[in-house]
Amino acid sequence: MTRATLAETPSPNWTPDQPIVRIADVHKSFGTFEVLKGISFDVRKGEVVCIIGPSGSGKSTLIRCINALVPVTAGSIEVEGIDVTDPRLDKLALRRKVGMVFQQYNLFPHKTALQNVMMAPIHVLGQEKREVEARARALLAKVRLAGKENAYPGELSGGQQQRVAIARSLAMRPDVMLFDEVTAALDPETVKEVLVTIRELAEEGMTCMLVTHEMNFARDVADHIYFTDRGVIVEHGPPATFFASAQDERTRRFLSQVL
Repeated sequence: MTRATLAETPSPNWTPDQPIVRIADVHKSFGTFEVLKGISFDVRKGEVVCIIGPSGSGKSTLIRCINALVPVTAGSIEVEGIDVTDPRLDKLALRRKVGMVFQQYNLFPHKTALQNVMMAPIHVLGQEKREVEARARALLAKVRLAGKENAYPGELSGGQQQRVAIARSLAMRPDVMLFDEVTAALDPETVKEVLVTIRELAEEGMTCMLVTHEMNFARDVADHIYFTDRGVIVEHGPPATFFASAQDERTRRFLSQVL
């Protein structure tokens, strides 16, 4: 898969020849229940990684740990050299590196699509309104919502709202995008428009990590697939071999149910 290189501002202790995301022996417990039981893998710059598995296997917890929305119990995560598990973590610095889109759109209902996209760069980063507005309009056009700038979320379909959410995340100019089951709440006819947007980001060189149940999409767009079950990585590999010749019985059973 050939992708262009996106401009970025790396951390002083990170270089592009190193993994952009490093996950090392990550454990996460909620009380006595251990959700993640020693997850480790690296993601290279420009790579697209899909994390699949049954409900309750720890996929969403893992991806939320990468953005410091959920603290890990043990292990380490680094994004462009930023130690996500450091108690002194500057979360704003991390959020400028890592964008995240959720299953629920979480748009402000009293703000237009354009205003939703503009809010974080202006109010969090303190950027100049005119420059942010121009960027927000370009991003809405990028996700094929030109002409919807003044529409409120209630006037948009679920797929359109999710694309506004993607544009809003991109407005922070992240180097890594995390997608947590972003099509799960959509009607089948609106799923494709969101997946097309994600595919275009991947083709432009954005590093993407996706928790998804869209197996055909994962097969087409991913560089690497990770199958998780009961808090561990059971099996992983490039799509061509992962889907054609899964080795573990748990993987084969899961794929037989979803393909």
